[in-house]
Amino acid sequence: MPKFFVDAVSGNTVELTGPDGAHIAKSLRMREGEELTVCDAQGYDHRCTVLSVQGDRVALQVLEKKRCEAEPSLAVTLFQCLTKGEKMDTIVQKSVELGVERIVPVLSCRSISRPDEKAAVKKRERWQKIAREAAMQAGRGKIPQVAPVTGFNEAVKALSAFPVAAVCYEGGGEPLSSLMQPSPSSAALFIGPEGGIAPEEIAALKEAGGRIVTLGPRILRTETAPLAALCAILFATGNME
Repeated sequence: MPKFFVDAVSGNTVELTGPDGAHIAKSLRMREGEELTVCDAQGYDHRCTVLSVQGDRVALQVLEKKRCEAEPSLAVTLFQCLTKGEKMDTIVQKSVELGVERIVPVLSCRSISRPDEKAAVKKRERWQKIAREAAMQAGRGKIPQVAPVTGFNEAVKALSAFPVAAVCYEGGGEPLSSLMQPSPSSAALFIGPEGGIAPEEIAALKEAGGRIVTLGPRILRTETAPLAALCAILFATGNME
């Protein structure tokens, strides 16, 4: 069933316009009586039937509201150090498909990509668009938010607020799965850039409560590590079943 996101659903009717309305009318060629799903981006799906189609304006009747089954029980925030080229695009897309709650791009001392303020704003806009498209494709109940590019020290402060904060490190550490017992309601993942996490950064992360974890004996690329880590903790908490 086709699925579309809206900011909110109030009452028993919904109207879709603009690109979504045009897609329903012209690409999907939906007609009165056909059903689709509208998501309020807060974790709830609304099963709707088409009342009318007029140009790119589609009126819908809400038939049923229920919590989206695609949303994990574990809310994971990914602190991802900036990467070269288009690797960040892939990380955003795939982590959203897997079920990440939020993504925080981090500027660390070994980050090769160091965009200025204007470029950082444009990148964030691009990543948020990718996140929205990935959420729609994956049938998510939320659109994960991509935060502004954040300095390392600010990221460390934010990381300290999580009940579980896993720092994936190629130098080894405790098993990631051991942090998930018992299963927390939220967790943070910290992933370094191409050059890895500097020793002084590891020390700061530890001081803030970060737990140094390993993803196995193989050294993973920065674009592979967050996806492997997400799969591992979602599987460990029963969210891949």
